[in-house]
Amino acid sequence: MDLDPKIFDAPIRSDLLFTVNVAQQAAKRSGTAAVKNRALVSGGGQKPWRQKGTGRARQGTTRAPHWAGGGVVHGPRPRDYTVGVPKKVRKAALRSALSLRKREERVLVVDSLGLKEPKTQELAKKLRELGAEDALIVTRERDPVLELSGRNLPHVRVLPVVGLNVRDVLLRKHLVLLRDAVAAVVERLS
Repeated sequence: MDLDPKIFDAPIRSDLLFTVNVAQQAAKRSGTAAVKNRALVSGGGQKPWRQKGTGRARQGTTRAPHWAGGGVVHGPRPRDYTVGVPKKVRKAALRSALSLRKREERVLVVDSLGLKEPKTQELAKKLRELGAEDALIVTRERDPVLELSGRNLPHVRVLPVVGLNVRDVLLRKHLVLLRDAVAAVVERLS
């Protein structure tokens, strides 16, 4: 099958691949690490001893950072790690990743994988016959049979065209496209 040269023979931009890959990994971070500062630690409402006359240093609360059981200074707060990447850059990076796999001759287009019911062994056998045991399988729309068949294979990922992304293309050695998905990929990236 002839693949659209605008999508599958685009220039390979390693800088864009890097940028988008880093952005994808950053977006996966939960950013929920947090500690309590002196305002959030419970207790410490009363002055530990009077201001003058004890011979000790003045103290206002037992929850100050230098006290055991006190708050933490400059600790982590919940935050969002996402990195904004323009849509044009994301599309260009995906074209670049697809072109890289085609240049390596690791793009396979198949009519269908012919699974009637979820069977992991059957899918593994078909991929072995294709010589693509480490593969990203791209379908036009979500295919529950393929997804269930492939989810237990450690080196196989099944994605619909809308979920196709740079990181998954780069993580897998082969790209297996179903014939009807090719047109959808071209439509999405044109």
